[in-house]
This record gives sequence, structure tokens and C-alpha cells, in this order.
Amino acid sequence: MMASKNVLVGQGLEELAELMAEFGEPSYRAKQLVEWVYRPVAAIEQMSSLPLRLRDRLMRETIYHPCSTVTVRRSQDGTRKYLLALQDGEHIESVYIPENDRSTVCISSQVGCQMGCTFCATGGMGFVRNLTAGEIVDQVLQVILDVGRRPSNVVFMGMGEPLANYSAVLRSIKVLNAPWGLNIGIRQLTVSTCGLVPGIRKLAQEGLGLTLAVSLHSADDEKRSRIMPIARIYNLEELLDALHEYAARTGRRITIEYALMDGFNDSPEDAHRLTEILRGLLCHVNLIPVNPIPGGFQKKPRDSQVARFESWLRRGGLVVSIRKERGADIEAACGQLRGRWEGV
Repeated sequence: MMASKNVLVGQGLEELAELMAEFGEPSYRAKQLVEWVYRPVAAIEQMSSLPLRLRDRLMRETIYHPCSTVTVRRSQDGTRKYLLALQDGEHIESVYIPENDRSTVCISSQVGCQMGCTFCATGGMGFVRNLTAGEIVDQVLQVILDVGRRPSNVVFMGMGEPLANYSAVLRSIKVLNAPWGLNIGIRQLTVSTCGLVPGIRKLAQEGLGLTLAVSLHSADDEKRSRIMPIARIYNLEELLDALHEYAARTGRRITIEYALMDGFNDSPEDAHRLTEILRGLLCHVNLIPVNPIPGGFQKKPRDSQVARFESWLRRGGLVVSIRKERGADIEAACGQLRGRWEGV
């Protein structure tokens, strides 16, 4: 996989203090180093407050950025999609989405994905491996190096299932949130899951208070299992029980992701069933007109049908928003750029 060298991105202040002690450096060097690592700069050579001998040793014995930017595609709406290369030659994707005075970076947690959701381009690629915490965090740093500023929000909605890479994702969240790290507020971090019930329950007990987003896409077990294999393992009753636990333990409103697919999950009956199962859950529904993928059966609904479905949910008492499509001209949906680059 990766060289045995120490990777700086992903490490905390205590770990970098241990590294500096191992190098025979004074303790204050760790604070200097961590500030440079997450500032960030492009290379160790640019860490100008560190003595030259220390920079030379860090260049010889460590890896700073475990990711490198291969290509950036820029949309007319300001969205940027990044194809990043890892140390072992694998590729992942990240997306930068500016919006008025805020910006969001969407990051990946795995190379590929083993969940097999039929409407997702990544799902058809298969699973290669989990990302390390450093590879997860470095996606945000690569974006900062490109756009010149820190994002206000980070969402784990890229390639992979975050809760299937639990320990690395949790570690990366702590680095993104830490004052010595990127200092992004915990409420500005969102983890999206297709419905791994044990992971949701475990995350509820962490006491972090971050935002949880759940890919639901149907309020019918049979229909959901046709597009999301995970639904054959954890049914809606089990999933909703875990979501109620998460909301109760954290006090945080859960985002219910619902990809609208023409003729599949957009009927009045679908809306009624969704309203019924979400009654009493602290949540809001994010309607997403599906982004068709090559070989997929799902079709994008008309704008009028999206608006109708939204009105049905609102009449049922749900809080609803419609996700604004971003980056369609640069294939910003998960897996599309990597798939085209690698011929998957």
C-alpha cells in the first residue's frame, strides 16, 4: 500500500510531539510543525520557521501530503472536482462547492465502495481499500491549496461508505475539528451513510454532535432493497430505531437523503409512506433529483414532479429542501471522474 515513512497529515499534536522528541528536537517544534501541516503549504521546504536541518530530515524520513492532485475540473457554477492520486497509485475524488459566503468540500472515505447502490457510479467500481485518516484529511488540504481558503463545511459524501471505515473517519473528524488542526466546527461536519445500523449506534455514543445524513431513497423495504443491497441486512424498522437513538443522544436533526427517481419512488403513495415512517423523528428531508449514470435504470424526474413531491411531504408535516444541482457539466457526481480517468 503506502511506504513505511511517517505520514504527517492525519497526525495530532501529541503524535507530532513524539516525532519531534524522537528527532531530538525541543518540544516547541511540535507546535510549529502542526501549524505548518494544517496551514497548509505545498511542501516541507516551505515550512520556513523550521530549521533547515529539520526540514531536510522531514523530507527524507516522512511524507507530508499522502495525496496529490492529478486534475481539477471547473464548473461554470464555481464547483471544482478533483481527481487525487494516492501513494499506491489509486485514485479518489473530492468536490469543492462554493455558495455565497460559505463553501463545502465533499470528501471520500474509501477507494471504491462495497455497498453496491445501483444509482451511484462508485457502486459499480467495486471496493479496493479504506482510506487512512491522513488521506481523508489531505483531500481538504488539497482543496485549500487550490482555492486559497479553508472551507466552512466538510461532508463525507464522496466515494465509499464512511461508517464502513469507522476508525479512520472518526480520527479524521477529530483532526478537522481540532483547534490545532483545521478548526472546522463539529456542526459543520456531516457524515453520510447508506444505513449501517451498528455504525450509527456507535457514532451516537461518541458524543460528538456532528450532523448525520442517511440515504433512505424509499420508505418501502422491498423497493429500497432493489436499489440498496444494505437494506437486505438492515430493514427500515432497524434503521429508524437507530436514527431515533442518534437524535435522542445528540439532539441533532438528521438529514434524510431521498434521491427522486422518475416512476420509481415519486408517487403520492411513496410520499405518504415516507411521511408516516418519519413521523416523530427529528429530521429534515433533502430531495435530490437523481443523477442518471451509464447503465442505470433510474431516470431524473421533471422539475414539476419534484415540486409536487415536496408539497406532498410538506402537507404531511415534514421539513423539506430540494438540493440544488451543482457541477453537472463536470461530472461532479461520485465516481464519474475516476471512472472516466481509469476507464472503469
